[in-house]
Amino acid sequence: MAKYKILSYEEIISLESLLPSWRDFSRGKLGKSDVAIFVSKLLSNLIKLESDLNKGQYRHGRYFHFRINDPKPRDIHKATVRDRIVHHALYRALYPHFASKFVYDSYSCQLKKGTHRALLRLQKIVTKGSQNNSRPIWALKGDIKKCFASIDHEILKNLLAKQIKDYKTLNLLVEIINSFPGNIGIGIPLGNLTSQLFVNVYLNELDQFVKHTLRERYYVRYADDFVILSNDARHLEEIVLKLDEFLHSSLKLSLHPDKVYIKSFASGVDFLGWVHFLKHRTLRRTTKWRMMKKIKENPIEKIINSYLGLLKHGNAHNLTLQIKNLK
Repeated sequence: MAKYKILSYEEIISLESLLPSWRDFSRGKLGKSDVAIFVSKLLSNLIKLESDLNKGQYRHGRYFHFRINDPKPRDIHKATVRDRIVHHALYRALYPHFASKFVYDSYSCQLKKGTHRALLRLQKIVTKGSQNNSRPIWALKGDIKKCFASIDHEILKNLLAKQIKDYKTLNLLVEIINSFPGNIGIGIPLGNLTSQLFVNVYLNELDQFVKHTLRERYYVRYADDFVILSNDARHLEEIVLKLDEFLHSSLKLSLHPDKVYIKSFASGVDFLGWVHFLKHRTLRRTTKWRMMKKIKENPIEKIINSYLGLLKHGNAHNLTLQIKNLK
């Protein structure tokens, strides 16, 4: 496995780092009013940001809170432009190192991963675990309850400190972690790029437990959703308790009591918007309903083509024809 050297604090906060971080952040956002204001004095704003970081005077700003339905209600906390550039600079510097520590079967918020590859991986391990569908295979589908809102700050800081030895970099990460306006000491905001890294660092502890302590061969996780496969349903029943105990004792998290179940894969397993069977997958009914609602509300070609691309990932021929007829 490749080893990645973490940049020094001075390298992370330098203009040579902040400029590409700005470019990464601003891509597709130049029409936003707050971004336009920042770019009107771009160089002086970046120089001031570098100076504040270098002198230890940087303080994370307040968040703008709003709610979206995607599909369930989610609270989003949007940081200032200045703060989001810092997030990008840290992410660019730290992601390669941490990604090299993650298990192969972790698929959210990572380069060359994502939902489509997670779906393909699940299908591959189902075929392998069932010996090409010649043996019954069972699925434990799990969901971590309110994952982002339940991240314990002290545990997260300790996990970061095990890997990051530069105290200035660590202090900057602590500044971002402590900036969340929720319950004191708990939760990270949906909306920060750094939160994507933080949650993967945090849940990597679960991944390592599943793969190396429980020694489960067939496992896929995407964000707070995961699937474990076995030819023995009773084995899955036994490890549910072990998983819940580990989450409680080591990460102060818990399984969602209404979203954990064990069932035969042949009967259909709901994961990432699709219902998966041994040889095919179909779109979840609620996903289909939401898709048609959005298209009817805003039938522009960009949205339609986006959904048509999604439908290529499963058995959705009739739905694809239905949407094409709306063009």
